[in-house]
Amino acid sequence: MDFHKKVLIAGAGKSGVCAARLLQKKGTDIVFYDGNKDVDIDDLLSKLESRDNVSVVLGDINDVILSDIDLMIISPGISIESEIAQKVSDRNIPIWGEVELAYQCGAGHLAAITGTNGKTTTTSLVGEIFKNYSGNSYTVGNIGIPYTDVADSLNDDSYIALEVSSFQLETIDEFHPQVSAVLNITPDHLDRHHNMENYASVKLDVCINQTEEDYIILNYDDPVTREMANDPKVKAKVIYFSRQEILENGVYQRGDALYINDAGVEKKVIDNSELVLLGGHNVENYLAGIAIAYYMGIPMENIVSVLKTFKGVEHRIEFVEEINGIAYYNDSKGTNPDAAIKGIQAMNRRTVLIGGGYDKGVPFDEWIKAFDGKVKKLVLLGQTANIIAETAKKYGFEDIVFVDSLLEAVKVSTEIAEAGDAVLLSPACASWGMFDNYEQRGDMFKEYVRQLKS
Repeated sequence: MDFHKKVLIAGAGKSGVCAARLLQKKGTDIVFYDGNKDVDIDDLLSKLESRDNVSVVLGDINDVILSDIDLMIISPGISIESEIAQKVSDRNIPIWGEVELAYQCGAGHLAAITGTNGKTTTTSLVGEIFKNYSGNSYTVGNIGIPYTDVADSLNDDSYIALEVSSFQLETIDEFHPQVSAVLNITPDHLDRHHNMENYASVKLDVCINQTEEDYIILNYDDPVTREMANDPKVKAKVIYFSRQEILENGVYQRGDALYINDAGVEKKVIDNSELVLLGGHNVENYLAGIAIAYYMGIPMENIVSVLKTFKGVEHRIEFVEEINGIAYYNDSKGTNPDAAIKGIQAMNRRTVLIGGGYDKGVPFDEWIKAFDGKVKKLVLLGQTANIIAETAKKYGFEDIVFVDSLLEAVKVSTEIAEAGDAVLLSPACASWGMFDNYEQRGDMFKEYVRQLKS
């Protein structure tokens, strides 16, 4: 595409800024738009390479400006059903997200990983495998570094591990990974996608432009992803992974080891005892990572080398400190009930659980039922506190405390916990409204815990 045109960037956050930097290198005229009238324009422009050919519109946007736009780049936090997106769409102006922009500007061997849970761990694992194989590798997307931030550095020999969200998949056009993966589907972001069918469908768009020369990795143990193989969108070769079944063609756990069966030839990959991360959900992440890397053409010796040393990611059931016999764990990335269930399942001691946050319109029943006698007290904060409390009481759990802040949650949890207990931040909710993102929430939790030592 000819980027020597005028592009509207909707959203003045990190994603929008990185998109603007990339477009500036292409000589594009840029109009920044944000519905928040309080955005600091000088601060925004200071993040760019240059202020030349850049204008900023805050609050409302008029038809005169839109009449001169050739393309809109929309930040993932802005719905395609929003007023600005509808105005642009009504004018038949293309709408891309930063993932599509980066793909159009980039190059290289691309693996795209989506699903409800495990994306960050699996993407990080695949990224480490790529790095072990080639110095020309990048781990990008929702994992922290925007795809647009590296697109201009990519060449045909680059290897890219991309974590891609449902929000980002809403606005793809020609986006085409060589290997895609849908790890699992459980209720999440229903406030945005309205129902599970829409949510699952947009996740599967990760493979919409793949051909029979490509691969899609699917979770055989998840009935939703297993059936995706029969969807008309899927033209790529389907490779399953499974923790529960021995597959004729795929990657699976058998006994205490992980195996791959490629075209009828079974190969043992690694013994479970050689893996660092524990828990069934991490076995699934390992299996998915093996499949993605193998079908991206990475030699098995590079894959196994990383499997033996990979220690996971920050904010996912991350041990913080043990103070006076109380172990503190940061699972801030548990942003939905299914992810938070994994956090509870990983605990091997009585637990004071900190939960609550932004309401994404998902039910909390399965999370509460997963407490399984482990949760000693539930400490709740944020928009969903009352909803979670009502759900807990429905299942007979009434050991609940309400707090107004994360700092208060840490202090109250410490007062409740005894030596031998755990305090677990695993909110089952997004961080929006109280924090910028789950990383900030997790970092603040860790800081508050470490302040306890003094």
